[in-house]
Amino acid sequence: MAEVTTTTAPSPDDGPDPKNPNNPGPVYLVSYPKVVFLYPTVLAAMFGAIFMWFNKIGADAEAAVIPGRIFLTVLLINLVVVAFDFPRTTSLTWFFATVAVVIGLWTLFRLNANLIPWVTAQITKIRPAANASFYVIFTLGMMGLFLVVIVSRRFDYWEVRGNELLHHHGVLSDLERFSAPNLRIDKEINDVFEYLLLRSGRLILHPSQERRAIVLENVFFINQKEERITKMLGALQVRVRTDNH
Repeated sequence: MAEVTTTTAPSPDDGPDPKNPNNPGPVYLVSYPKVVFLYPTVLAAMFGAIFMWFNKIGADAEAAVIPGRIFLTVLLINLVVVAFDFPRTTSLTWFFATVAVVIGLWTLFRLNANLIPWVTAQITKIRPAANASFYVIFTLGMMGLFLVVIVSRRFDYWEVRGNELLHHHGVLSDLERFSAPNLRIDKEINDVFEYLLLRSGRLILHPSQERRAIVLENVFFINQKEERITKMLGALQVRVRTDNH
């Protein structure tokens, strides 16, 4: 997914100009993989580790079922979010389908009173359990993976300035430059759940004199970033028109 930050070096272009509030300063875009959306599962694993430690039930399989069920439920839902895209139309379809299933099950249970105890008994037979070590190892492993992803993204990112688009990539910080005055940007939110998790979406950049568009998937806080870039490019167009008079 992509992340936008501002630089901290003491340069006139690194932040908003106090004399010109229309200039928001440079914007950095970093594209992240979808693995970052698994952070709810990591939080569930952290809860499991804390639950097992503070209650001192590492050897109590009965009580260990509680965090086990929570962890597996969050993991399953999280994997569905990562594996599939849920656009607005598809999400509405799934919502109404879920409502229809719930109404159907409610009707079924109402007509068959003996079915509820049987279903409850079958569900209670599912008793997943794990000790604190499992949750700790899973949490540390995922956090290590997140750290590797963050570090790797520092070697491949885009910088949007008022008059140019820069692509920094490689260990030695190779640089590509594109003209920004005629830059056109498109925003797409292809997955409602990914947007809810990290306010992410797809940002498409169309530099002038470039045949192919630059597609950045999973841009964090995409609405704010699009607004900053649009404001920057709009301020540049105003300055250009003023200079021509």
